[in-house]
Amino acid sequence: MKLDVLENNASSLRLRIEGVSHNFVNALRRKVINGVECFAIDKVTVYENTGPMFDEYVAHRVGLVPIHMPEGYGEGDEVLFTLEGEGPITLYSKDMKTSDKKVKVANENIPIIKLAQDQKIRLDGKAVVGTGMKGSKFQPALATYKELDKTGNFEFYIESFGQMGPKEILHKAIETMKEEMKAINKVLKK
Repeated sequence: MKLDVLENNASSLRLRIEGVSHNFVNALRRKVINGVECFAIDKVTVYENTGPMFDEYVAHRVGLVPIHMPEGYGEGDEVLFTLEGEGPITLYSKDMKTSDKKVKVANENIPIIKLAQDQKIRLDGKAVVGTGMKGSKFQPALATYKELDKTGNFEFYIESFGQMGPKEILHKAIETMKEEMKAINKVLKK
C-alpha cells in the first residue's frame, strides 16, 4: 500500500491510496462516518418558547449543531448547554452556553431561531457521546472515495463537520478498526 497526502487543512483531508481494494476503502469510509465517538445534543428540554417555531423544530436545530470533542472524553460523558433569549434577536449557536469550558460548539455562526419583540425562549440541551451508529448528528465527517485510473488506486476524501480535525477523525477510525479486528481475532483463537 502506498499513501500520498493531496490536501490537508483544518477541515478537509484528501489522500491517494494505492494498492488496496474497494472493500478496504469502503470499510474505512464507513468507520469514519459511523465509528468515531463525538458529542451531540441528544436531549432538549424547552422551558419557555413563545417564538415562531414549534419546540420540536428548535430541539432538532439545536441537536444538529456540531459540538467540539476534546481529548479525554468518551462514552458516558455528558455536558449541559443552555440557550436563552428575548426578542427582537436572532440566536446563533454561539449563544448556547456550556457547563464545561472544554466542550463548546464547533461553529458559532449557525442560526437557531429568530425572535420578534417580546418573544422568548429558554431551553437546556444535554450533549452526550455517541457514534454515527446512534444517529447522523453523531457523525463527525463526510467521507467519500473514488477509484482512479487503475484498479487498486483511490482518492479518499474526509470533510470534518468541526467536532475534531480530519486527521484526528481518520486516526480514530483506524484505531477503532484495529480494536474490532483484535476482538474478532481473539474470539477466533478460542
